[in-house]
Amino acid sequence: MAEKFPEPLERLINELSRLPTIGRKSAQRLAFYILKCPREQPLALARALEQLHERLGFCPRCFYIATGELCSICADPGRDASQLCVVEEPQDVAAFDKPGAYKGLYHVLLGRLSPLQGVTPEDLKINELLTRIKDPMSRVQEVILATNPNVDGDATALYLSRLIEPLGIRTTRLGLGLSIGSSIEYADELTIRKAFEGRREL
Repeated sequence: MAEKFPEPLERLINELSRLPTIGRKSAQRLAFYILKCPREQPLALARALEQLHERLGFCPRCFYIATGELCSICADPGRDASQLCVVEEPQDVAAFDKPGAYKGLYHVLLGRLSPLQGVTPEDLKINELLTRIKDPMSRVQEVILATNPNVDGDATALYLSRLIEPLGIRTTRLGLGLSIGSSIEYADELTIRKAFEGRREL
């Protein structure tokens, strides 16, 4: 049975252990670190967490991070609206946009299909993607499927390509350069640039 600490500490451990990749032991170490910090540090962390949801949200069009009505990318008239890059998470947008290899728009799924973890198409922003592509005002001519090069990412890309193909829109997948089983978030700028340049038809 897990050791119980005083209620405020136990509550913090429980909340921290809900975070991805943080088990009870890691949450316990973090909680004790926070307990030992000067009072100003945890208060600054609490304020930052509070403001995160107060001042940030997801763009209603592409589901990237937004501080206003639309994110900075959707609001930029200089972006190429004929290309739509579909990614798993908001941090993937940041990784792709940094090298400057891609000047189109994005659509964030907020996850990927994963039967083992119970993630189904209904859990992702797939319907929103299809609605966006089918919109009569849409100028999308190519959808670039930029999910991670692993089993779940490939399955997600294949599923999406089967939905998009009947719409008569070109569908491509990022090319060589991204290591199999890796995460786009950690890819370097040259690798990302080469992946865009080498994208292939699906």
